[in-house]
Amino acid sequence: MSNAGIPMVRLNNGVDIPQVGLGVWQANEGAEVEGAVRAALEVGYRLIDTAAIYGNEVGVGKAIKASGVPREEIFVTTKLWNAHHAYDAALRAFDESLRKLDCGYIDLYLIHWPLPMEGKFTQAWQALEELYANKQVRAIGVSNFKPHHLAELLNRATTVPAVNQIELHPLFQQRETRAYCAEHAIAVESYSPLMQGGEALEHPVITQLAEQYGKTPAQVILRWHVQSGLIVIPKSVNPHRIQENIALFDFELAPDDMQQIAGMDREQRISADPDTANFK
Repeated sequence: MSNAGIPMVRLNNGVDIPQVGLGVWQANEGAEVEGAVRAALEVGYRLIDTAAIYGNEVGVGKAIKASGVPREEIFVTTKLWNAHHAYDAALRAFDESLRKLDCGYIDLYLIHWPLPMEGKFTQAWQALEELYANKQVRAIGVSNFKPHHLAELLNRATTVPAVNQIELHPLFQQRETRAYCAEHAIAVESYSPLMQGGEALEHPVITQLAEQYGKTPAQVILRWHVQSGLIVIPKSVNPHRIQENIALFDFELAPDDMQQIAGMDREQRISADPDTANFK
């Protein structure tokens, strides 16, 4: 447990990751992201999730340094962008992220998207395996990988990914990918866990459960992620919401209520489809 009572999830290589963290996608570099990370660390978050493409690694690193929290207590994730899948390019991109974060080492490094049409993600994975073997990163993984992408990767890999970070929320529950990951001891991490735009938060099942438990709709959904065994990284730059998003450990959803949320799934993806996403 962290000091905010956040459980740890043990990854397949024995490294522990906090089950709830702060995502900083769309948090602007500078005061906004620094304020969000500082606020999160103050209330007990110990997992911060960024990416090269977010353009805010410098601010994340500054906030970590200024927080006074010992570096070894903070779990830092960043991601390899799509333009750098070639082996040498991936190693250079890692060095650049590490320089920007300026936090000594990276805990988890992920391939951000598979880009199957490029066919280079196995090259990128070889670079990540080298970083891992050299102890430049504590764990390596992927993001937005479907089972067939993972199968191709595992076919050539010597290291099984520790994490697959995917879009996951009550309206898009990714059961097939979760089952595949469970079979291969790959932890699943949910991004966009509340969706965007309020559709899940305003769903009658969620609003009714929020009333029943005396919690916010967001807390009900995040609690569902936690009880489903998922790692979850809600994004916010609002200090009040940041605090609210980890106040998840003083209640538990009953099995019937978990079932109700399971029944909300309608495979409604809001981000790009990993089979066709080709942005650089």
